[in-house]
Amino acid sequence: MLPDGSIRYVQPFHVSLEGMETAVLCRDDADYDAFVKIICVTARRKNVIIIIYAVVSNHSHVAVLAKNKEDAENYGEEVKRVSSMWLAKRYGERGKMQKVDVKALPLDSDWYLRNALAYIPRNALDNGCNVNDYPWSGYRAMFRKEPLQVNHYKKVSQMRQRERRAILHTADVLSDVPWLVDADGSLVPESFCDVAYLEQAFNHDQVYFIRTIGSLNSAEMKQKLVDAPRTMMPDSDFYSDADAVAIRWFRTGLSSLSLEQKIRLIPYLKRTRKTTISQLARVFGLKRDKIEAILLAK
Repeated sequence: MLPDGSIRYVQPFHVSLEGMETAVLCRDDADYDAFVKIICVTARRKNVIIIIYAVVSNHSHVAVLAKNKEDAENYGEEVKRVSSMWLAKRYGERGKMQKVDVKALPLDSDWYLRNALAYIPRNALDNGCNVNDYPWSGYRAMFRKEPLQVNHYKKVSQMRQRERRAILHTADVLSDVPWLVDADGSLVPESFCDVAYLEQAFNHDQVYFIRTIGSLNSAEMKQKLVDAPRTMMPDSDFYSDADAVAIRWFRTGLSSLSLEQKIRLIPYLKRTRKTTISQLARVFGLKRDKIEAILLAK
């Protein structure tokens, strides 16, 4: 069920906010705490469900369940907008987030989904922190051995509006949310992350989850989730990338794909990579008008 109460078919997406290699967005714990709360509050506002998230000093990643890519991208843009407002209010720095680029990618295979869900908390390493101990990700909400002791926390729904505004930095009406805050005023990730979705993705096996994080090729995932959607690759690199996807999807290389398989793969690559119709035509050995027809049909 989505935050607005509707029951709809949803899909998993990886949403990234990148592009601040030379700037620090989160300078202290108050900034990190605010960015986590922005991720949570804007998910409700934009009607998506958070699975897991990570905030580091200059970028953030969130896996969400959304009705479509447009909703996932709108969510990312709202996170960017509200984060910019926070920085302007706290530091007087307007336009700080202008260069931050939002991308939402569908996680439409089991391999892609599991690796993305493992990659997100692994970003704690970017801040030189242990994944297990990092306070600004949803990792610690997953695979809890003991039930969450709700009575140990304060319910956001029972706060007065002034208190909610002070703690969560929003005037949104939150009288119906299940969210909890701890004694320090930080949101408890178990109360707003879809823990059950992540755990079922790893067959309810914590060891499987931890093993995936430990064995993850982070450079590969950064290329697939962060860099590739933002960078136009040379034909040779794009061919290699498309070939790897074809092998993962169909267990055969790009040169051996049937037309039906190409028709399935081409729209996916157009959505998830920075490419052109001309490049797709060259790499797939099809005419430009055929590529256009395939994309139009989708």
